[in-house]
Amino acid sequence: MKNVLSALVFLLVGSSMALAQRPAIEFEEYTLDNGLHVILHQDNTTPVVAVNVMYHVGSKNETPDLTGFAHFFEHLMFQGTEHIGRGEFSEIVEKAGGSLNAWTSFDITNYFVLMPSNQLELGLWLESERMLHPVVDSTGVAIEKDVVTEEMKQTRDNRPYGRILTETIKRAFSEHPYQWDVLGKDEHIRNAEVHEFAEFHSMFYVPNNAVLVVAGDIDIEETKRMVDDYFGDIPKGEQEMRRPDVVEPPLTYEKRDTFYDNIQLPAIIHAYQIPAMGEPDYYAVDMLGNLLSGGQSSRLYRSLVIEQELAMTVQAIPLGLEDPGLFIIFALPNMGVDVAELEAAIDAEVDKVRQEMISATELQKLYNQFETRKVGDNTTMGRLASNLANLYLIHGDANLINTEIDRYMAITKEDINRAAVEFFNPERRVVLYYLPKPSN
Repeated sequence: MKNVLSALVFLLVGSSMALAQRPAIEFEEYTLDNGLHVILHQDNTTPVVAVNVMYHVGSKNETPDLTGFAHFFEHLMFQGTEHIGRGEFSEIVEKAGGSLNAWTSFDITNYFVLMPSNQLELGLWLESERMLHPVVDSTGVAIEKDVVTEEMKQTRDNRPYGRILTETIKRAFSEHPYQWDVLGKDEHIRNAEVHEFAEFHSMFYVPNNAVLVVAGDIDIEETKRMVDDYFGDIPKGEQEMRRPDVVEPPLTYEKRDTFYDNIQLPAIIHAYQIPAMGEPDYYAVDMLGNLLSGGQSSRLYRSLVIEQELAMTVQAIPLGLEDPGLFIIFALPNMGVDVAELEAAIDAEVDKVRQEMISATELQKLYNQFETRKVGDNTTMGRLASNLANLYLIHGDANLINTEIDRYMAITKEDINRAAVEFFNPERRVVLYYLPKPSN
C-alpha cells in the first residue's frame, strides 16, 4: 500500500511539474490605425489556421427596451455582405474545406472561421467583408427575426429548466443590464425596426471595438501584409459606444422567490454576488466552484448525491463576467426528497467551507485541476485564438494566456476561506425554488 501511495504522489507531483514547465504561447500583437487590435500566433505543426474576430459587445450593451440585439447580430452577420450573396457565407467556407461558428455572451460576441492554411487569405477576406460590408436590410432582418425567436422557444422558453438562468439573473440584478439574458425578449426582437438594428450595428461592429486573432500555420510577416490589405482601410467607428457604468448594489438581505414551469422535478438555485473576472478574489471563488462540484469527488456531489442520496445532480458554477457576476448553485432532488431538505444539506456543505480551512490535499488537487484546465483550454487553434481575443478584450492583456495560471497557483487556503466567508453569506443571496406547475 505504501508503494502504491508513493507512486500516486509521484504521478500527481510529476504531472504538476510537467504542466508548470509547459512552453509559453508566443504571439505578436499590434494595432492598426483604425483601432483594430491584431494578435498573430504562428504554429506550423498542422496545416490549419483560425481567423477569429471578437467584438466588445454583448447583451449588457443593450437597452432595457431593446434586448437581444447582440445575439441577433451573431446570426445576421452570417447572412451575407454586399459582395457575398445571402446564405453563401457558410457555403464558401465549407467548399474551401473549413468550418465556422459564432457565439454571444453578456460581454462579447465572437466570430471565427477554421480553414486549411492555404485558404488563409480567403478567411481574412470573409471576416473583413463581414466587418466592412454587412447588409442590414428588411429582408435579412425579417429572416433572422424568425430564426432568433424560434431559438428562444427551443433553447429557453419551451425547454425544461431552460429559464433557470433567466429567472435567476432577473432577481439577482436590479440595476445592472446583466438582469436580462443574452437571447433577450421575444417582443423586443419582433417589434424592433430595421433602423434600430442598423444603429446598434454602426455603434459596435467597428474595427476600434474588435480584436482580430490569426492563429495556426502562418508566416507572421506575410500575414501582417494580408491583414493590412483586408482590414487596414476599414473606417474607424466614430460614435461613442454605450458602456454601462452601473454598479450593482450589494444585496443586504436574502431574496427568496418561487417560479413555476413545465417540469416534473423541482430544483433549487442559490445565487451569490461575486467579483468580476480578473479581480484577485475571483480566482479564489473560481477554485471554490471546483472544490464544491468539480467532479464526483467534489464536496457537494460526494455528500448530496453519493452519501446522502438527496440529489440527482448538483452544480456550483461561477458565472464570471466583465463586471461583478454570480456564483450559482443548482440542484435537482431525488424522487421523494423535499426541496427544503436538499437546501439544508447544500447550506451545511457551504457552511463548512466558511467555517473550516480546506486541507492541503484538496488545495493541491485544485492546483492540478486548474493547471490541467488551462492547458486543455488551448489544445486547438480555434480555442487558442478565442482565448487570446477574450483575454485582450476583457482584461487588456493577451499574455494572461501564459500567466493567468500563476494567479490560481498563488491562491492559499486562507484566501479560499476568506472568499467563502465574504461572498457565500446566506443573508445576502438569491434563493429560487424552481417548481412544477400545479396540476389542474
